[in-house]
Amino acid sequence: MTQRTGRAVRITEPGSLELVDTTHAEPGPGEALVEVAYCGICGSDREVFAGTRPAEFVRYPVVPGHEWSGTVRAVGAGVPEQLVGRGVVGQGIRTAEGTPASVEGDTEGWPQDYEETGFTLPGGWSTWLTLPARYLHLLPEGADLRAAAGIEPAACVAEAVLLADVTAGSKVAVVGAGTLGLLCVQLLEGAGCEVTVVHHNDERRELAERCGAAHYTGDASTLGATFDAVIEAAGVPGIARTSVRLARRGGRVVLTGIPAQDADDLSSLELVSRNVHVLTVFGAPTRAWAYAVRAFSAGILDPTPLITHEFDLAEAKDALDELAARRGALKVLLKP
Repeated sequence: MTQRTGRAVRITEPGSLELVDTTHAEPGPGEALVEVAYCGICGSDREVFAGTRPAEFVRYPVVPGHEWSGTVRAVGAGVPEQLVGRGVVGQGIRTAEGTPASVEGDTEGWPQDYEETGFTLPGGWSTWLTLPARYLHLLPEGADLRAAAGIEPAACVAEAVLLADVTAGSKVAVVGAGTLGLLCVQLLEGAGCEVTVVHHNDERRELAERCGAAHYTGDASTLGATFDAVIEAAGVPGIARTSVRLARRGGRVVLTGIPAQDADDLSSLELVSRNVHVLTVFGAPTRAWAYAVRAFSAGILDPTPLITHEFDLAEAKDALDELAARRGALKVLLKP
């Protein structure tokens, strides 16, 4: 059996990582072997390294990386040979094969214990990645794999857009102008919405406008409760209540962030009396991946302006430090 050699970054325990040589066998039945082109670093990857990710959502030692793009190099039995050579991205959260949750990609209906690429299973901080082919999403021929590494976070906010139930002309506030928020702006602008970005300072104004924001403010208190939908993508304590107070009566609020400390005090009186609907997103189901990939293929979604840094796989610790330093880094990519 063919053995392919490569490299991977492995976090052995919180605060400790190592670059290791790897070998990968040919994929088994139903599997595909992907040569990783690029892999983004997410805030949750920093949590894995720092040891602050909840214990039920990580298993050490682990090769991180869930925001990857790559090319299929081999497939196992039962997988169409036509996939070989195609550019792909892939879902990370696992569901049991053959169940309704698997068919729909319903991350809320897991019939098994939590498993996800880059957290409990080997991820994309590696030359090679093996995963079930049913989780792959094909990219157009000649797609920019560097940009495609941003499809995973876009899929998460694509689910938020779908839950927000917006239409052309909807007034939508996006709270937070990090990677998730700005990708969300692109999707909403592509859907014909009027988007207002709320961010704690002015540093992302130009980029938010480039992504399609019609308005930008650093002070949510200057806005009334006028928005048809509010999508929260900040993940800081207290932001859920701020987001709720931006929604009009009968509006929808979709929460995507997970604050390090739970300091929100949502008022039942406020929610019920104003008939505000609060929904949440944890991971992206298949419908959201399909939405994001189609938007990418149509040119509506372009993560390229968000990419600020690239590092070789051997420089993973430097990449994590760059993000932690908060010197303007937005989307940092590793290139295996």
